[in-house]
Amino acid sequence: MAAQGVCLNHIARESADVKRLAQFYKEVLGFEEIESPKFGGFEVIWLRLPPSFSLHLIERNPKTKLPESPYSAASAIAEPKNLPRGHHVSFSVCNFESFVHFLKEKGIETFEKTQPDGKTKQIFFFDPDGNGLEVGSLETPAVTP
Repeated sequence: MAAQGVCLNHIARESADVKRLAQFYKEVLGFEEIESPKFGGFEVIWLRLPPSFSLHLIERNPKTKLPESPYSAASAIAEPKNLPRGHHVSFSVCNFESFVHFLKEKGIETFEKTQPDGKTKQIFFFDPDGNGLEVGSLETPAVTP
């Protein structure tokens, strides 16, 4: 039997600079820092996007053989325009146009597109460690009289 009652618990990102990455997610996407366990030997920062989504930032293990980021992988996704078909985490916002303006003011390189239905707008960009991000517009529900 397949798992039941499944929900997303958290996403973990490894980083050589967890403080810098945490600051990006707090400043750009509104995450808040929450209490993190003290593992000893490496730093972690846990972030939450209310009401319940968590992002765990974990100090990179220098002994790992994994690519440090998509930029350092053998076939890096160097441009945001390649992200719609690449690895990325997606968020939705209700202030899409002002959020796009905010990213541009910060000098973050982006790629914008609209779904074929013409309703959902998307913007793709990278966090400071090269992890792909998508932010989509939330459709405003129709109000019935």
